[in-house]
Amino acid sequence: MVRVRVVCAVLATTAFAACSAPVQLPAPDPSEQAKIPGSAGIGDPYYPEDGNGGYDVTSYDVAVSYDPTSKRLEGDTTVVATADAALGGYHLDLTGYDVAAVEVDGSPARFTREGDHELVITPATPVAAGAVFRTRVTYAGVPKISEDAALGVSGWQIAKSGGAFVAGEPHSASSWYPVNDHPLDKATFRLTAKVPDGWRVIANGREESTTSEGGWTTSTWVEPNRIAPYLTTVGIDKWTLVRSTLADGTPVVDAYAPGTEDKRQVESRLPEVLEFLAGKFGPYPQSAAGGIFLNESISFSLETQTRPIYAKWAGLEVIVHEQAHQWFGNSVSLERWADVCLNECFASYAQWLWDEDKNRVDLDKLYRTTVARKTDSYWNRKLVDMGAGNEFTAVYDKGQLAVHALRKQLGDEKFFTLLKRWTSEHRDGNASWADFTALVTEVAGTDIGPFLDAWFHQAGKPGDEYLYPAGLRK
Repeated sequence: MVRVRVVCAVLATTAFAACSAPVQLPAPDPSEQAKIPGSAGIGDPYYPEDGNGGYDVTSYDVAVSYDPTSKRLEGDTTVVATADAALGGYHLDLTGYDVAAVEVDGSPARFTREGDHELVITPATPVAAGAVFRTRVTYAGVPKISEDAALGVSGWQIAKSGGAFVAGEPHSASSWYPVNDHPLDKATFRLTAKVPDGWRVIANGREESTTSEGGWTTSTWVEPNRIAPYLTTVGIDKWTLVRSTLADGTPVVDAYAPGTEDKRQVESRLPEVLEFLAGKFGPYPQSAAGGIFLNESISFSLETQTRPIYAKWAGLEVIVHEQAHQWFGNSVSLERWADVCLNECFASYAQWLWDEDKNRVDLDKLYRTTVARKTDSYWNRKLVDMGAGNEFTAVYDKGQLAVHALRKQLGDEKFFTLLKRWTSEHRDGNASWADFTALVTEVAGTDIGPFLDAWFHQAGKPGDEYLYPAGLRK
C-alpha cells in the first residue's frame, strides 16, 4: 500500500513507577490461535476479531451478481477448508447482507449472526478433525461501506461512474464474500461476476471467460496462487481493458476507468518495472500481471494480487512500490500485522532501488540528507510492533532509511542474497519478523541483533554506530 498522506501520533513521555518494572507477556502466536476449534478470531493481537480459528481454507469459489443501479449484490460462495480439529461449529467473516442459507457438505446448517461480521455456523453433523469440508453461503443485500478513523474507507466502495471496486487493508474481503479474513489463511481464488451489459469486470489472476446472455455479462477470473483475503478484489466499471503478455508469456491485463486514459503511458513501463524488480528479488512470483486504474482520489493505492489498484494521483513511483509487493506481502505474506514492515519497508525501499538504477540517485547521499533534516517526531516511531492503527506510518519513510542502513551493514552481496533467499524460501507462504531476523543473522554470519533492535524495535533515533554503518557518514 502507498498512502498519499501519512498521519501518526507520537507518545512524548511515559512514566513508570519507581518500585517495579512492567511485565511484558509474549504476544499470542496467530498460527497457534488459528487452530483453536471454532474461535472467533485467528489470534492477531492487533485485530483479535479478524479471521477465525479451527480450520485452514484451501479455496474460495465466489459468484456474485451486482446491479450498479440498485447497488444490490447477490452472492453464492463456496469455501473449501480442512479442519484442524473436530468442529461442532465455526465462524466465517461476512459484513452485512441477509444470509438466505448455509450448507455444509451439501446438508443444510444452522447459522446465526454475531457482532458486525461474524457468521456462526453449526453443521448438522460435526466436522471431523482433518476432514476437508465445503461451506456454501447464499446471501444478498447492499454492500456496507466501512470507514475507520485511522485507516480510512475499506472494502466495497462506489465509484464516481456508478460502478464499484473493492480495496482496503488490513481487512476488506468480508465486505463482499464470506471469508477467513486474515492474511495467515491464504487460499486459491475463483470469481464469477455477473453485471448488466455495458459494464465490465476486472479481478485478480487470469481471465477464464466472458460471455453475455439475457442482458447480463458474466466474467470468470481465476487466481491459482494462494492469496491473502485483503488482496482479493473486483472492479465493476466501464473499463477499457488492454491485454498483452510479458516476455515469458505471463498474461497482462490493464483496466482503465473512464477518465484515466493518461495512465496508459506510465503503465507501458510495467514490463520494465517487473524485469527490474525480478533482478533484485528473484523471478516474478504471480500468475498474471497488470493494473487497475481508478478515476478516484482515494487516499491509497493497494497491491491487490497480480493487479494493483491505483488512485488517480498514482505515478511511476507508486507502480514500482505496488509491484514490489507482489514479492513482499503478496507472495510472502505476514503472519501478524505487527510485522507489516516486512511488506511496506521493502516495497518502499524498492522505490529507492529504482531511483538508484534508473535516475542515478546517490542513495548514500540521499540517506545522509534525510537523516540530517529529520526531527525527534520522525524518529520516535517503531517499525516493528508499532501498535494497532499505526501500521501504515513510519514504514513508508523511516523504513527506507532502515533498509538502506541494513544494506550498508551487510554489504551489497549479502543484502541482495538476503532479499532473494527471503522471497524464494517463503514463496507462496507466510513468515514473521522472527523468521526474517533468523535469516538476516544467517546471511550476515554474525549476530546483528543490536542493529536490528535499534532500527526496527525502538522508537528513537539509532545511535551513530547503527545510524552510519560501513562508513556511511562522510
